[in-house]
Amino acid sequence: MRHNMLFLMTDQHRVDTLGAYGNPHTRTPNLDRLAAEGTRFDSFYTPTAICTPARASLLTGAAPFRHKLLANYERNVGYLEDLSDGQFTFSEQLRDEGYQLGLVGKWHGGVRRTAADYGFEGPDLAGWHNPVDHPDYLAYLEENGLPPYRITDHVRGTTPNGSPGNLLAARLHQPVEATFEYYLATRTIEMLRRFAARGEPGDAQDDRGEGAPFFLATHFFGPHLPYILPDAYYDMYDPELVELPASVHETFAEKPAVQRNYSKLWAFDTMPLEESRKLIAVYWGYVTLVDEQIGRILDAVRELGLDERTAVFFTADHGEFTGAHRLHDKGPAMYEDIYRIPGLLKVPGAPQGQVRDEFVSLTDCTATILELAGSDTGPAVDSRSLLPLVRGEHPQWDEHHLAEFHGHHFPYPQRMLRTRSHKLVINPESRNELYDLDADPDELHNRYDDPEVHGIRTALTQRLYDLLRERGDNFYHWMTPMYDVKTDYDTTLSVFETADHEGEFN
Repeated sequence: MRHNMLFLMTDQHRVDTLGAYGNPHTRTPNLDRLAAEGTRFDSFYTPTAICTPARASLLTGAAPFRHKLLANYERNVGYLEDLSDGQFTFSEQLRDEGYQLGLVGKWHGGVRRTAADYGFEGPDLAGWHNPVDHPDYLAYLEENGLPPYRITDHVRGTTPNGSPGNLLAARLHQPVEATFEYYLATRTIEMLRRFAARGEPGDAQDDRGEGAPFFLATHFFGPHLPYILPDAYYDMYDPELVELPASVHETFAEKPAVQRNYSKLWAFDTMPLEESRKLIAVYWGYVTLVDEQIGRILDAVRELGLDERTAVFFTADHGEFTGAHRLHDKGPAMYEDIYRIPGLLKVPGAPQGQVRDEFVSLTDCTATILELAGSDTGPAVDSRSLLPLVRGEHPQWDEHHLAEFHGHHFPYPQRMLRTRSHKLVINPESRNELYDLDADPDELHNRYDDPEVHGIRTALTQRLYDLLRERGDNFYHWMTPMYDVKTDYDTTLSVFETADHEGEFN
């Protein structure tokens, strides 16, 4: 059987905002129910903590260095702005195999091609934040007699040159039915009904004798900042409930200088801690608003009788700092706050209420989607299907996560190796980082230069180096002469010293 698939995705979403992941305060009953009915992945990571490259990895099943869409176009500094012609995408393969494809919500996958170019139906909602001036949203408001978008009480800090900082939050003067999140859920439900009707018995059959299955994605723009919410959600949680992360005491000692600069950009120190506590409370309200809209969509799946044939995914493109390490948003700092993301998957007939701790990635969703469609997973070259884990099997699995970053505002290459107990980050322009995550889960103490962990540093560096070479990620060239690694090729290019100029150049 080829499954229908519902793919629910948020943007800039912290794991610790969900009840299923241990938050005792935030109300997320719909996502908690999805976790109880399916599999919760506790070590689920993004390949890169920035929107466009992460979403391109989901679409292609390829690591960012391979698909080469490395930056958000709004802050692009010379990288590609669209996937190359001929790049594999799961959607085009599913479309060619008879799937109905829909995408409602954020499309942050390039500037020349839209989601429709990759086979998806749905309104073209490009950009990084709710496009509240989009004609389809304005038509939705008019059709339903709802008031227009209006905000007050802007929250922002002050940047180093004295100008107002980025908007972090504001009050929205609209009822919940007028919010962009409610609109996205409504459009999703409308498309779900259309897809279900097309796939009913008696409709055209595919070559397997089945009705046309669907892949329907809802990509919410939230809870990405700025947190713009009606009063009921803006004030839903008492800031006194918020325990600030230990890393608000970050000193940036022994850390790359760029982290302190990013802290200044986001103006964290220009706002009192009470305001940071309130911002986190507002962020929780945003998460609850999104959870309620997800609940509406999941209820529609049940009402349409699609449960027994529909797999449901929930994840995010990356996390959010919300004050951790005196930062907001995301950026060139490979902390757990922005690299670890929620990951839930419910597959009909699979065990319920599972918790898996294998290191898995957003990129692994690609092969999973293909396998659920009965399609070839081979073209998703950096992806591995999660279905064996969902079925309760125990295959051999990697004991690490490898991640990369290429810049935002300016080029800034990084590579990260995250193991069960440690994290190594290579920053060629600056200080490298090594964290003992058992002793220092908040990643406050960089031990890269600590002689007591020299052996661990050497082993992790070699492991990262070998993995990069195995992948074909040319970042390893920098590491070859700069670090204590063993290699098997001529790093000096000494062939130029010979008369015949024969040799291998790697």
